[in-house]
Amino acid sequence: MMRNEGTSSGGDDGDGGESVVIDAGRRRSSCGYCKSGRRSSISHGLWARSLTIADYQDLLDRGWRRSGCFLYKPEMESTCCPSYTIRLKADRFTPSKEQQRVFRRMQRYVDGFWDGKKQELPHKSEDSQGLSHGDELPSSSKMDYLETNETKSKEEELLDCLSLQIELAIQSLVKSEDLPCDIQYPKDLVKKVSTTKKRRIVEGPGDLLYTSNVSFPIAAIMKKTKPNGPPSDLSPKNIAEKLASALQQLVNLPDFSVKACNGHINFYSLVKEATGEEQNHLVSPSREFSTQHEKNGDDMVPENLQKKKRKLEIHMNRSSFDPEEFDLYRKYQTKVHNDEPDDVTESSYKRFLVDSPLIYIPPTSNNTVPPCGFGSFHQQYRIDGQLIAVGVIDVLPKCLSSKYLFWDPDLAFLSLGKYSALQEINWVKETQHHCPSLEYYYLGYYIHSCPKMRYKAAYSPSELLCPLRYEWVLYDFAKPLLDRTKYAVLSDYANANTQNEALPLITESEKLLELQQHDLENEDSNDSNFSDDELFPETSDEAAIPVENADVGDVLLGLRETHIRYKKLRRRLGPADQAKLDYRLARYMKVVGRQLSERMVYSLI
Repeated sequence: MMRNEGTSSGGDDGDGGESVVIDAGRRRSSCGYCKSGRRSSISHGLWARSLTIADYQDLLDRGWRRSGCFLYKPEMESTCCPSYTIRLKADRFTPSKEQQRVFRRMQRYVDGFWDGKKQELPHKSEDSQGLSHGDELPSSSKMDYLETNETKSKEEELLDCLSLQIELAIQSLVKSEDLPCDIQYPKDLVKKVSTTKKRRIVEGPGDLLYTSNVSFPIAAIMKKTKPNGPPSDLSPKNIAEKLASALQQLVNLPDFSVKACNGHINFYSLVKEATGEEQNHLVSPSREFSTQHEKNGDDMVPENLQKKKRKLEIHMNRSSFDPEEFDLYRKYQTKVHNDEPDDVTESSYKRFLVDSPLIYIPPTSNNTVPPCGFGSFHQQYRIDGQLIAVGVIDVLPKCLSSKYLFWDPDLAFLSLGKYSALQEINWVKETQHHCPSLEYYYLGYYIHSCPKMRYKAAYSPSELLCPLRYEWVLYDFAKPLLDRTKYAVLSDYANANTQNEALPLITESEKLLELQQHDLENEDSNDSNFSDDELFPETSDEAAIPVENADVGDVLLGLRETHIRYKKLRRRLGPADQAKLDYRLARYMKVVGRQLSERMVYSLI
């Protein structure tokens, strides 16, 4: 008998069950990425009554995703914005400086040393994308990233401290209207000066240790967004001088002299180069800032904030409706995505983020299933008991698949999209000890022509799925080709590049430029939410859509409460019905692959 195990809570407990799907056919819808104004987004759709975790893993590896119980796969050759599945092997991931900074920022906030809301620069909402196992994360967390950060040199902490002070200086110039408030400013602000470069720089008031070229990207952004502004105001030299002056007025740096030089901001040590112990004294931002702000009467970092530690907890729950989560989702959608409140309904939320066809598999003791089990989950992030973010994810045999994250807009300064992604990666690494097959982190779709998607490649070394052969290709191989064409058979290019090195790989400098540009843009990592009118097939003549002849005799059909191979049913059909079903099943086999077409139940009723 056919089983219907897909429920709003992710299916009944069981041993895997069976997948039952209904063919929704080829679909056209408006595109939320290029916003062409036409129904230019083309995909194939399936409704899933139930879906085994193994079958969904295989569907992911053929370019499918789910929105609630609706499955969709872009028609890559025809759609306006080809969407490539992107993944990361978690144990190969090394966080970048910016990603490490996100962790340190959260740690400072949890430890009570930073009130980010008032120190953060004005900017648009940052990111949208979450997960880790559901235990409390104390301030002395043993997470790999934080362990790494605790052993980092005091010099790197000093770099972070100086960068934060430049951010404060920028903020003061924004408040005084010397800098515009409607642009995003870069964050990787201060670098150590090498001995070689010191020899080429004019002598200053002391030993030149650190420098910042932040004035150059600020000038470039202002020139692009304010092309009619006075030339002098747009020059890096002028901006650097204003920032150096603001630093001298705002920040207490007893052991440093700050000077603008040809657009750079240089930090000179007034004493001989600090030892580790001396640097430890210099980099205590909470102590140094609180003293200075107290003197200035500034409440940016209140004294009592230094003593108030916060409790961060991350919990994994089976997918189900939670009124508290829905309230946060409504707040997120209306404030971050500017949705009308009346459009954010419980029914649309349930259909999109609660309903799941995945059949839950409970944990086992033989290292084949992780402690949480396989299925659909909501990852709750709480600080002092308050719900601040929810990550909607699927845990599958090979991967954690990140589907959606919504977060409290009042805490945008914590970069919760980036933070949750790093937590998810770390969760995969930790879970491998319990379930060795679970080693990948799937970030959804990557659209090369969409700037909001570029940040996904920052989780390196990521891979893109070839849309023809369904082989995984390193992003570094794929990027040069995608720079030239939206749709590409990536495996052809990767093989040619490996054998002939016909085209250059992305260079380290190109990666750096891309990541810097990413920091100036908004992120959007979430899966699509389809409206009701987009979930139905187009009404064009099916015969106009070419499908290769295929042997569809072994496609598994569901007819009432029985299963039957199509070849047994086919001889009972008339010629017209036979031709029509031949076409539908050939198209279905093309998009899901032969193995899945013979394993999943294709429901006719």
